[in-house]
Amino acid sequence: MSTPGRGRRLETVDERESVSPLELFFDLVFVFALTQVTEFMAEHAGPVDVLRGVLAITVLWWCWIGYSWLASLVRAEQGAMRLGLFAAMAAMFVQAITIPEAFDDLPGGLHGPMVFAVCYFVVRAVHIVLFWVASREDPQLRGQLLRFLPSMLAGTILLLIASQTSGTTQTVLWFAALAGDYLGTLAAGSKWRMGSAPHFAERYGLIIIVALGESIVAIGVGVAHLPISWPIIGASVLGLVVAGAMWWAYFDVTALITERALTAADGERQIRLARGGYTFLHLPMVAGIVLMALGLKKVLGYVGGEDGHTVADPIYGIPLAALYGGAALYLLGHIGFKRYLTGSLNLERLVVAVLLVALIPAVAMLPALVSLAVLAVVLSALIGYETFRYAEERRQVRGAAHEH
Repeated sequence: MSTPGRGRRLETVDERESVSPLELFFDLVFVFALTQVTEFMAEHAGPVDVLRGVLAITVLWWCWIGYSWLASLVRAEQGAMRLGLFAAMAAMFVQAITIPEAFDDLPGGLHGPMVFAVCYFVVRAVHIVLFWVASREDPQLRGQLLRFLPSMLAGTILLLIASQTSGTTQTVLWFAALAGDYLGTLAAGSKWRMGSAPHFAERYGLIIIVALGESIVAIGVGVAHLPISWPIIGASVLGLVVAGAMWWAYFDVTALITERALTAADGERQIRLARGGYTFLHLPMVAGIVLMALGLKKVLGYVGGEDGHTVADPIYGIPLAALYGGAALYLLGHIGFKRYLTGSLNLERLVVAVLLVALIPAVAMLPALVSLAVLAVVLSALIGYETFRYAEERRQVRGAAHEH
């Protein structure tokens, strides 16, 4: 499918086409937004701040996923798509800058919550316009877009209304806006199009890498202003072990077998698998990574002596819950993702996710560095067990992937 007109302005993505540099450029704006969310939550690290941070992640995710679907259908670097993506990137970048005042306006300047909401509207509107152009010769896709439009309008309007309120009312309106978007998308049906399932799956894998990269940035930024010490070195290495275990959990086998399942499906079944497994179930993975990054940032501050802390001080409360709970949420996202795409249930990861939550009160009295070490050991043990327990299956899956 390519639209008529000058220079074939929009062209369909080929089945085996890789993610383009422009899409990666777009993703860098998204990772900056995630960094902003981590900083926002870390500033006070109270329950309300974390809740607001998770709401912000959910809004940003909904901005990003629309373009993942669009770019799996039409080439990102062709004609109107290129210009539209740059426009959306500009709006998302301003939205990311505004995150510190997305809920409470700071003195002076423009009204922060309103700027955030307007940017959200612009990102969503550009997405709709580009999809409208892409569906010019496809009545089914255009009909699907029309059914999707009410949920988009409901979400953006509620967020604009929320920008004029504060406190509990504002939070409730944010939840309502997100419910309108997410539930409305489910109700709109499964008549979307997908030009390339491998391209689509690759894009989501790359966003997991981008999110994990944000956790590494949190490690570095958290201690860059502190004098280097053995505790900081130890905590940094342990943080990389945690991030590395998360990477391994996704990319060693899971990403391969789920992409294969998505590619093997067709029609509406493929759309449902992509929507449920990637669009919806990758959100808890990304949120889990950001929460884990918040915990890592706090641990590095503790072991580095920030704010009068010492190496012996325990990390507890919200930072500890974010560290362990974020890792557990990430694993639960994996379990649901693999289950939805392949029908198999990963009991080992379920056990470890439950164990991580159960360990929170047990490690609350330990020094922060020890708490991080326990997390690193548990995740590494999971990866080690899976690698050796399923060695033959793993060899077959990875071997088949390399043949392609």
